[in-house]
Amino acid sequence: MKMLQLDAEYMEYELVKPESKIYEKSDKKSERVENALVLLVSIEDSDNSDIVGKAAAEAVEFAQKQKIKDIVAYPFAHLSDRLADPNKALELIVKLRKDLEHDGLKVHSAPFGWNKKWDIKIKGHPLAEQSRSYGAATAQQQKRPRKVDLSIVKKSEWTGLPERDHRSIGESLDLYSFQEVSPSMVYWHPNGRIIYQQLIEFMRGMERLYDYKEISTPALANIALWHVSGHIDYYKDNMFIIDDGSSEFGLKPMNCPSTILIYKSRRWSYKELPFRTAIFDKLYRREVSGALSGLFRVQELTQDDGHIFVSAEGVEKEITLLLELVKRVYGVFGLKYYAKLSTMPDEHLGDEELWDKATESIKRALETNGMKYEIKEKEGAFYGPKIDFDIEDSQGRLWQCATIQLDYQLPKRFGIVYTGEDGKEHTPVIIHRAILGSIERFVGILVEHYQGKLPLWLSPVQARVISISEENNSYAESVFEKIKLEGIRAEMDGSDHTLEYKIRSAQMQKIPYIVVIGNREREKGSISVRMRSGKQENGIKLEPLLESIKKEISARTAAE
Repeated sequence: MKMLQLDAEYMEYELVKPESKIYEKSDKKSERVENALVLLVSIEDSDNSDIVGKAAAEAVEFAQKQKIKDIVAYPFAHLSDRLADPNKALELIVKLRKDLEHDGLKVHSAPFGWNKKWDIKIKGHPLAEQSRSYGAATAQQQKRPRKVDLSIVKKSEWTGLPERDHRSIGESLDLYSFQEVSPSMVYWHPNGRIIYQQLIEFMRGMERLYDYKEISTPALANIALWHVSGHIDYYKDNMFIIDDGSSEFGLKPMNCPSTILIYKSRRWSYKELPFRTAIFDKLYRREVSGALSGLFRVQELTQDDGHIFVSAEGVEKEITLLLELVKRVYGVFGLKYYAKLSTMPDEHLGDEELWDKATESIKRALETNGMKYEIKEKEGAFYGPKIDFDIEDSQGRLWQCATIQLDYQLPKRFGIVYTGEDGKEHTPVIIHRAILGSIERFVGILVEHYQGKLPLWLSPVQARVISISEENNSYAESVFEKIKLEGIRAEMDGSDHTLEYKIRSAQMQKIPYIVVIGNREREKGSISVRMRSGKQENGIKLEPLLESIKKEISARTAAE
């Protein structure tokens, strides 16, 4: 049984038509449920009532912990390729609904066997999206050698994608691909890798302005680490676990526990705080296959993670600096953004007075910076209040990217301290923050936002030199070398294709500057240039163009 568990602000669906002979009749043609735990469920051929009971029990436990009152059981056939036959699937779906019925919980049943239109908005906290997998494999079955399917050594293929989809654009621009042997893990091609690296270097530069220190920690750790942090109760199903027979190890799904170990490795004084760390390590989060969606939901990802160790008195100042950083970063991309302040949930750690004080600090920082914000009551993390930022792309879609979270609990769980001005030990506050969020996801957002026409500083190839004919190749090569020497990413096209073909090829690749060299340019020592914006200049000198390009790159303008 495969299940995607989503903590949603709302979920709504509308019945369209039955999609098989086996379906449930329903008088209710549509439904909308607010603040619900949504269970997208695929019943598999090996499932039984015990498996369904276990899945229901865990979902109920999560709902009760999060104080969720409504559960939506939604049959969803796209999470597995080993589906049970419809009669068995319907029988187990009905059992699942019954097993979910507990005091204080209302179960909503999306009818089985229908084609539906549906919409969902998922909340922005770390536990809002979790994949689950349930089975009854015995130890003997697990030891049985598996047949290796060599046919999966191939590129992942998608059909029917719209032209605006980042997967379509990425393939046409040769930015990245996905391979069946590494489900939803990105294979960065040379041009795509440039975008990825430029974003990381951009964030490194921003973080240097705020005195961040970059760190790195191992990808693999004994799961004792996540028992101490408390994450194991929520994340184990989404972790890649390796059992060597005597111990269990996990690929890290988040950076905070291992970052805390670096802090804990020595003594700290109040004079050394705040201690701001940045980390760009790979993270690994296991997802069921039907939940994967190109760059938007990957199993191997890089976040621009930051963790700030600060005294309680310094929290408000750090929040103010982080809001300033958010403004600077999103301003570069010309993106609109909206702040949401999530307050103390019913189930939380720490006393209410501390929560109130922390929430007021965040409010003051937001208001001091002139940021409008929406309050999301009771949607904070269990360890502290947080601010989430939604960005709006060119298609009017909202994406939750940046997050700033106050944490008063992990410092206590790990027993970290600093020596205060009074000579006594004090517990620091940790501020978790990410600005771009998943770099992979942010690349996907930008590719769709700009439709491949990335800002000059992010464009993998910033200029292409085209020689009209072979006799102009030598001069074109000299122009090409001068462009490269200025640190501009450039290519040379001296092929024997027609000029029209070469220009069209460069335009299809969304290259910002096309430098054309023919007889006239060679004889006069000049160039002609076509810009992606549509502007064209003939017979100009190279040097002023180079200065203009470098100035535009340095300014990091959002787009033409």
